[in-house]
Amino acid sequence: MQTYKNKTVLVTGAGSGIGKTVAMTYAQYGANLVIWDRDEAGLEATRKLIEEKSTRVLTAKIDLTVPDQIYEGMKTASETFGNVDILINNAGLGKPGSPYDLSIDDWDYVINTNLRGTFLCAREAAKIMKLNGGGFIVNIASTRALMSEPDTEAYAASKGGILALTHALAISLGPDHIMVNAISPGWIETGDYNKLSETDHKQHPAGRVGKTEDIARACLYLTNPENDFITGTNLVIDGGITRKMIYAE
Repeated sequence: MQTYKNKTVLVTGAGSGIGKTVAMTYAQYGANLVIWDRDEAGLEATRKLIEEKSTRVLTAKIDLTVPDQIYEGMKTASETFGNVDILINNAGLGKPGSPYDLSIDDWDYVINTNLRGTFLCAREAAKIMKLNGGGFIVNIASTRALMSEPDTEAYAASKGGILALTHALAISLGPDHIMVNAISPGWIETGDYNKLSETDHKQHPAGRVGKTEDIARACLYLTNPENDFITGTNLVIDGGITRKMIYAE
């Protein structure tokens, strides 16, 4: 996999979970990593693991609700490595609660982190990519953009917005050879996988709950230069569960 050797990959939300695994996967193939997170301790832990793979890594504590931090972080990434070849917009959060009680502040916090943050990161990275012949952007959405549980309005709206943003950016940035795609994970276990029950696994047509590595491999696929005919799409990775009809017993 020399494809990613010395490429610069920026991963948001890399301090834990999916983002951490995605960053580690690109590092495994020799990429330079720029990793962002609000959690300094998690960020430091990821940095140490990446450095064990003898690849270069730049860390920054970034709050995506603060645009100036995004602008400065992207500028520093470009100045350090000369380019941003790949952006993985992974960072996101939710504020569950009844729609009757959800505060405007909580709504804005989720939307500004997940949706506005994704747009600003994509826009600033695209400015750099345009000057260097193109690049790849992958936005991590969610199957919650397609189906819901109660009391998740802000999160679902932000993830649905990310899907629309993805195809809009794909059209706008295509002439600059920037491919923009989304991944919608289903249940991806980021805790102790061994604690999952047989029922947890069997409810998925694939026979198991997802792992963070499943999303990392999809990122590799969507950012492979040979796959430059794929743009504006949403790759659902959920073990088939959103295709499964469920009836009350």
